Amino acid sequence: MRDRYGTDICDGIHLHEDALKKVRECIPDEDELYNLTELFRIFGDSTRVRILYALSAAELCVCDIAALLGLSQSAVSHQLRALKSVRLVKSRRDGRTVYYSLDDSHVQAIIDQGLEHIRE
Repeated sequence: MRDRYGTDICDGIHLHEDALKKVRECIPDEDELYNLTELFRIFGDSTRVRILYALSAAELCVCDIAALLGLSQSAVSHQLRALKSVRLVKSRRDGRTVYYSLDDSHVQAIIDQGLEHIRE
């Protein structure tokens, strides 16, 4: 059945119970969906994505990132806090300097797949 715009609509009479059961079993719980939404929200800011790209090439301190991207250290620190909050970035201290890097290989994979997708 189609609506007046030609879009398929369900008549509600025949549900595909097997498909619905399969989908219900694989949908994450609400907490996981919320966390996934937060993760993708982080990628909605080009400054954060630029920082992630920089950190994919090398471990850097706030000063390095600020100089590279033409941002203030305060702005970089703010973005790094957001990136750390969703575990995209990790830090390590060496004396008085804190160095940042991608949290793990999954972060690089997310970046690479996103770029591959938009280039297709």
